[in-house]
Amino acid sequence: MPTSATGRSTERVQARRTSGGFSLLELLVVVTIIGIFAGAAVLYVGVTGRDRVIEREMRRLGSLIELLREEALMQSRDYGLLFSRSGYRFYIYDHVQQLWVEPPNDRLLREHELPEPLRLTLLLEDREVRLEPEFDARMRAEPEPQVFLLSSGELTPFRVEIGRDLEPARFTLTAELDGELEIASPDAETF
Repeated sequence: MPTSATGRSTERVQARRTSGGFSLLELLVVVTIIGIFAGAAVLYVGVTGRDRVIEREMRRLGSLIELLREEALMQSRDYGLLFSRSGYRFYIYDHVQQLWVEPPNDRLLREHELPEPLRLTLLLEDREVRLEPEFDARMRAEPEPQVFLLSSGELTPFRVEIGRDLEPARFTLTAELDGELEIASPDAETF
């Protein structure tokens, strides 16, 4: 057995050098595992990101309803809320003209369209209300709101669901007569 100047066998030193790296198979396994985890992370972020859009829309609607309920009490005004499958509009009842009118110069209360492919479902007394796909000229000229926010502080009890076409998961906003609102996510988490 040949030895080096240090007194060690040269065969043992060469064996250490060749066994110190990773084989191609080991590298492929690690790269595959990293790819699987990265793919799962992208899918998870994609699914929860889509739910955030629905949650944001539901919170916007809930906040506007709460704001208008307080305004109705403080200003002795009656507000109406008209839904379509693709959005909603707010109206103020004009007691002089005895009809519903659009709020003048109010950016918050103007017509709001949901981003595609979100759709809205309205339930009154646990029955689904047939909603038009979009607001048409007749609905704008002669609005008939389905939900009322009265100056007494009362609110038409209703349930609104927002979700995507062909997907069963939906966020739900439930309103009680006393104005209490509750938002629930598809996994039954309440906000």
